[in-house]
Amino acid sequence: MTDMIVLDPDSGIAPYEQLRARLAELARSGALPVGHRLPTVRGFAEELGLAANTVAKAYRALEADGVIETRGRNGTFVAAAGGAAEQRAAAAARSYAETAERLGLTREQALSLAQDALRAAYGD
Repeated sequence: MTDMIVLDPDSGIAPYEQLRARLAELARSGALPVGHRLPTVRGFAEELGLAANTVAKAYRALEADGVIETRGRNGTFVAAAGGAAEQRAAAAARSYAETAERLGLTREQALSLAQDALRAAYGD
């Protein structure tokens, strides 16, 4: 699996974030199918030449986003595609829309602000 993960040590992006983003991309694309068992934190850290805490931090973020799920001693697996992550994003979008409306913003103003935030988040 490490052949699919390339981290740039000269990047200004933290290694855990590079790992988190790459694993999320692989899961979304289907390159890591639903139910695929991920390596243990320690094993993956050794394979990648990272500290175990770095891999653990990436796994925690991915689990919070619903991309992976930990099944206790059974291991960590790729979660059902689009499940929890899309649900959380949809809930956040609904909350934003309700807040924008309460603040008296027009649809165009709210959409423009959301697009600016997305551009900033995705580095566009």
